[in-house]
Amino acid sequence: MTNLLARLFVKNHQNTSDPMVRRAYGTLVSVTGIILNVLLFFAKFIVGGLFGSISIVGDAVNNLSDAGSQIISLITFRISTKPADREHPFGHARIEYVTSMIVAFLVLLIGVELFKESFAKIFDPIFPERSWIAAIVLALSIIVKLWLGLFNKRIGKRIDSAVMRATAADSLSDALSTGAVLIATLIMLLFPSLNLNLDAYMGVVVAVLIFVAGLRILNDTKNSILGESPSDEIVKMITGIVAKYPNALGIHDMIIHNYGPGHIIASLHIEVDGKADMFHTHDMIDNIERELRTVCGIEATIHMDPIVTDDERVNALRVRIDDVIRSIDDRLQIHDFRFVGGHTHTNLIFDIAVPFEYKHSDDELIRTVAETIRTIDPSYFAVITVDRR
Repeated sequence: MTNLLARLFVKNHQNTSDPMVRRAYGTLVSVTGIILNVLLFFAKFIVGGLFGSISIVGDAVNNLSDAGSQIISLITFRISTKPADREHPFGHARIEYVTSMIVAFLVLLIGVELFKESFAKIFDPIFPERSWIAAIVLALSIIVKLWLGLFNKRIGKRIDSAVMRATAADSLSDALSTGAVLIATLIMLLFPSLNLNLDAYMGVVVAVLIFVAGLRILNDTKNSILGESPSDEIVKMITGIVAKYPNALGIHDMIIHNYGPGHIIASLHIEVDGKADMFHTHDMIDNIERELRTVCGIEATIHMDPIVTDDERVNALRVRIDDVIRSIDDRLQIHDFRFVGGHTHTNLIFDIAVPFEYKHSDDELIRTVAETIRTIDPSYFAVITVDRR
């Protein structure tokens, strides 16, 4: 069904890197969600009102909020495709993260209000009428919500959309909450003599499920706004392209900024032979930047780090120091190694790449490494820069 709708309503549907194709996908998903959620709202609101069920009415209001969220998503996709301008030199794609946060707060608000109303009904019960019509409407609603969740998830993965991933999570959570209401309705239908206000209790359950879904969306969006570690796929893509060039001797200090889908900016350092022809090396760097842009869609800025490659003493010492660093923790790596000899002492200048998970402080690590190096030769003086990543 997803592929059929994409072929029918999205021109060039396979070219998901095109902003206009992403916009078309966004329009398709948003309009579909608006129509289905509005239909579910009217069906549940009428049934809940007729039979006096607070949990069904609350579920209906949640569907109405979902329709509002889809309207926000529709507007978002139109804004996100706007080109960069003087005030927004990196484009407008990050508007999706802002929209996801708005959706999260709307979901949280619905959850809180429904919880308050349902909790009050536990102590002041109003028993709803029992009806198979309500059960049928709820069952159909679950099917629709499951399909909407999978639809948003598949398209969200296809075009890398935070808004659609948030909407998918919300839809699947709605299916669970509606399932809870359906269970309560069926119990009351199958056990008519049961004198228990299950409707109010299920209203509380629905409210909690809605609230948890809102928190999950908020957390995911928060990570996108604050900045996340790049995916393994992106890192492997960059390192794989650099590795194709034999004169690129090493790569480090890679920083990747995600300004929304299709807007990735990266900077990295590449070690090169210090005695190589500068123009040839610069030409290689240009080619790497061009390939990253055309193949991966990544705007990269590359810094060249010249290193000594033909001095056996320096090479052997670099290997020795690398062994020392790895003996402290095999996750540590050195780069930008330089050897500056003198009459009274020799400076060994290098950076240490340290994972964020490494527990010791930078000062402790520098002190440990410097003391260890001096055991190799008392005249060695380590000048170390710690690079947390």
